[in-house]
Amino acid sequence: MTYDPDDRVLIGVINRPRDLAVLRAEGWYRIPYERMPLGVQADVLGVYLSKVVNRRGGAVCWYGRVVGVELVYRRWLLPDEHDHPRADEVYYRLALGNLTEKVPPIRNSSGRRVHFIRTTWAHFERAGQLQDLYRPLPSE
Repeated sequence: MTYDPDDRVLIGVINRPRDLAVLRAEGWYRIPYERMPLGVQADVLGVYLSKVVNRRGGAVCWYGRVVGVELVYRRWLLPDEHDHPRADEVYYRLALGNLTEKVPPIRNSSGRRVHFIRTTWAHFERAGQLQDLYRPLPSE
C-alpha cells in the first residue's frame, strides 16, 4: 500500500494486551468520543504499545490504513465488560486495513507519557524517536 506524504496519521495508544489482541485479530481500535469530539480525521493509525503490553512496548510498532469509522457504545465493542463504568459511553470504532509492522519502530526514549499524536505520513515515515513526530520536516 502506498501513502501520500500529506496523509493524516493518528498515533493511538494500547495499554492492555487484550486490546492489542483485538486489533490484530479483528482489525479495529477504539477511541472515546469525548477525546475527539470534532472527529478522528485520520488516514492512518499508528499504534503505540505501552510497556505494560509487552517487551516491545514504549514504541510505535504497528500501523494500518483507516478504512472506516463509526460511533458505537462501548458495551457493543466489549460486551463482556457490560459492568464497566464507561459501558454506556460513545466511542469511535476505527476499522483498519492490514496492519504493517513499523520497522524500525518509533521509540519513546524520553519516557514522555503518550496520549494521541496527530502527524503526517512524511513525519511518521522518517521518525526514529517519538519527538520526531512533532518536528518540522527538513527542507528538501
